[in-house]
Parts: sequence; structure tokens; C-alpha cells
Amino acid sequence: MRRYRNVILTGLLIAGMVAISSAWLASGDPDGLERVAEEKDFLDRAEDPGYEILPDYTIPGVDGAISTALAGVIGVGVVAALALGAGYLLRAREGGRGTGGAGAGDAGKR
Repeated sequence: MRRYRNVILTGLLIAGMVAISSAWLASGDPDGLERVAEEKDFLDRAEDPGYEILPDYTIPGVDGAISTALAGVIGVGVVAALALGAGYLLRAREGGRGTGGAGAGDAGKR
């Protein structure tokens, strides 16, 4: 992890900036699936999910594009935590060994 700390932090920073800036570019029009459901006249048969963590990509109680930007940052954080957690679990499962492939760092040492 320490070896890749700067790469990971840079990636998170870029993903966060994309999430924040995309909030102001988001369209207010319905997405493709919702639009087709409206055109084909079966939108009224749709059912709401049992729960919504971030309904319509917003944070309840926060208005406007700021709400969408915060929801995007939360999404980036959740995905990053899941990816890093999976990486730690896989590394622990291997006992901290590298893959031994090219570029493993100790190629040629025997």
C-alpha cells in the first residue's frame, strides 16, 4: 500500500473532481430506461425500491447540484473502500506474497 499511496491518492482526487464537476453537467431529463418507460406508457407500473440510500443521486435535505456532487463523492468513497478492502483481503489471503510475474521487484533473485 505504501508503495502505491501517491497513485491511489491521485486517483481518488481525480475521481472526486470528476464526481463534483459532473454534478453541474447532469441532465434533468429522465435517463434512457425511464424515457422509454414514459414513451411506451408503462412508467406507472414501476415500483419504488424497498429503500434508497441516495435517492435519485442526491442527499436528502441538501438542495441543487451540491447534493448531487456530495452523492458522487460518497459513491467514490464507497467504491474506493470496497476496492481497497478487496485488495487487502486478497493480499492477506496470499500471505503478502507478490504474484511473481514480470516486474514483481525480485525477479532474478534466487
